[in-house]
Amino acid sequence: MFFKQLFSLSWSGGIIIYDEDYFISKNEYFTLDSFEFENGKVLNNVDVEYMTFGTPIYDDNGAIKNAIVYCHGSLGNYASVKKLAPFLGKNDAFDENKYFFICISALGSPGSCSPSTTDLKNKFPKYSINDVVNFQKKFLSEKFNIEHVLGMIGNSMGGFVSLTSAINFPDYADFIICGVSSYKVAGHDFILSKFVNEIIESDPDYNRGELSYSLIRTLRIACLAEFNFGLSKEALRDMSKVELSEEFENFGNESIETDIFDLKYCNEACMYFDVEDDLDKIKSKTLIIACHQDPHFPPELDAIPMSEMIEDSQLIIMDSKLGHLCFNELDTLSEQLKEFMGGFDDS
Repeated sequence: MFFKQLFSLSWSGGIIIYDEDYFISKNEYFTLDSFEFENGKVLNNVDVEYMTFGTPIYDDNGAIKNAIVYCHGSLGNYASVKKLAPFLGKNDAFDENKYFFICISALGSPGSCSPSTTDLKNKFPKYSINDVVNFQKKFLSEKFNIEHVLGMIGNSMGGFVSLTSAINFPDYADFIICGVSSYKVAGHDFILSKFVNEIIESDPDYNRGELSYSLIRTLRIACLAEFNFGLSKEALRDMSKVELSEEFENFGNESIETDIFDLKYCNEACMYFDVEDDLDKIKSKTLIIACHQDPHFPPELDAIPMSEMIEDSQLIIMDSKLGHLCFNELDTLSEQLKEFMGGFDDS
């Protein structure tokens, strides 16, 4: 019950929120000698921020055989793995005595190698989801000598990473769990990404690489464009206009802590993501988790067709007013997750 004892819990509208302080204090760093991007650009002395917990179990060759990699959403970090906290107790779905968890801050995210942490800003190499996958795989190999993982869990952009890993390296993971995600960015999501780009590129200070007052204001506006795509329409409808105005204002104020260069690079990496034609290459057993109220990836457009295109897949569609943020209510799927993970429990 390691994590259940460590986390302090609070309630907000009936939603359990886990304190991130523990995670923030447990981050570690590893430096790759170099990393080569898909476009041929190379960066040297590349930092990787990560966290591990659980119990590593080794095979006869001394390799960790029970590693589960958690892949966070856009511009998240290693601490996003807190979403698994309700399932880490004895005999729970992700019993920490049975599995070894690794979560890194992905390529492009603050903490690891990114436009902000390298101070390259808009001179940082353009990257793709393939680069994010290769960055993570190189780290796991060099730091832990891991060439095969038991599984990968990813939400939103992390789902892109899990799917791409399973496509590019079909024998790499025994299972993947892809949550509130899709096999491509299309339609309203693509246009939203284009809109965010247009806002950022309209500010001359972005191209000059200068962090000015104007650029901070531009960042705030670009982030506010995303406001409607987090919580469900139902959750927003339930708020009064005063409450909505306050939430909107707070969202904008908090967003200025984001680095605008990190935001634009990540936005561009995601907006061209499309693996529709390659889903038949996936060998990993796949669990797809969707939400009826997700404004980003409605199940009928994303999860349902994806489940039909991946041979060995299972689909769960949950209800949550949190919408795209429903991974914060995964405890409602406790039994389904335990059943799925039962197929990978060697104890």
